[in-house]
Amino acid sequence: MPLTESKDWALTVSYEVKLDEAILGAFATCEGLGIEVVLETREEGGNNAYPWQFPTRLKYPNVKLTRPLSADAEKTVQWITGFIDSAKRVNGVITAKNSAGKAVLHWELTDVVPVRWTGPSLNTDSSKVAVETLELAHHGFQVKR
Repeated sequence: MPLTESKDWALTVSYEVKLDEAILGAFATCEGLGIEVVLETREEGGNNAYPWQFPTRLKYPNVKLTRPLSADAEKTVQWITGFIDSAKRVNGVITAKNSAGKAVLHWELTDVVPVRWTGPSLNTDSSKVAVETLELAHHGFQVKR
């Protein structure tokens, strides 16, 4: 189907995050969903044109989610502090939603652990929107419609 015929374009997107049973709410940005193929390089005697490159494993960068500060920050902080007590990896789902609230795609993350939560910089001299950032590490994902 040509792109012009697609009806599920994610032109205005929010990202809803669920980690096992914890629904953390919607985020405004999602960065880091990707896959890197780690290559091992070997040089062959007599071959001066190029080194051989062999794929060895997949590497997944951390996912960073940001949103304007809201009451949902409490859910996020409670989930992280609860994680420290159990130290149990969880599975998560990041759902991209369009402006009508319809799900466009789901990324199902495996073995999610929190890396960092950053709250807003509170400064009365600034007129910037107060934002929070959640950073997650994981061991891979699947994309589903």
